[in-house]
Amino acid sequence: MTPARLSVVMPALNEAAGMATALQALAPLAARGAQVLVADGGSRDDTAALAQAGGAQVVHAPRGRALQMNAGAHQASGDLLLFLHADTRLPLDADRLIAQALADGPQVWGRFDVHIEGRSWMLRVIAAFMNRRSRWTGIATGDQALFMTRVAFDAVGGFPAQPLMEDIEMSKRLLKLSRPACLRARVVTSGRRWETRGVWRTVLLMWRLRLAYWRGAAPERLAALYR
Repeated sequence: MTPARLSVVMPALNEAAGMATALQALAPLAARGAQVLVADGGSRDDTAALAQAGGAQVVHAPRGRALQMNAGAHQASGDLLLFLHADTRLPLDADRLIAQALADGPQVWGRFDVHIEGRSWMLRVIAAFMNRRSRWTGIATGDQALFMTRVAFDAVGGFPAQPLMEDIEMSKRLLKLSRPACLRARVVTSGRRWETRGVWRTVLLMWRLRLAYWRGAAPERLAALYR
């Protein structure tokens, strides 16, 4: 049987500063046959040019993480899809771990545990809480590098076209197909969002937004509050 091919879809917007490093980290996966796509949402810097120079397939898409990820997925040729933020690094054997987690089993999607890189000790607490909450609820966030079969992605209609909480809504859709494979191997993501805005301030904001979302607030309104 031919091994399932992995396609990595990276949504990006003005990520020129870190693009070369992000693609360099994916080079071992690409060397083993993974397809790497950068879904650019109209960057005003050299993101697209650097992505192309780094060997990625560049997909031009409307701005918006969900729209960009859907556009990348539609151009992907893999049987397995991995959605990766530009500031997140995968374990070296991520392709093997994903293939193993989704091979001939009941689970059709999953995510990694996350480690948040930064100076504050609170980031370790936040990451631990995210990982445990995800195991309890079956809801994953984009920071945890969601992956799924192509069949599952198509079955739920891709990511919802909303400006925020698209990862939460995608998880809810995928939960109708199976529980997630919660891998204990860790991705490493940047803590810049928390440290720039203030760790406690960001935590409280995200709790407030999540609570409002569960109560039915429109994603567009929440996106305005987030910005």
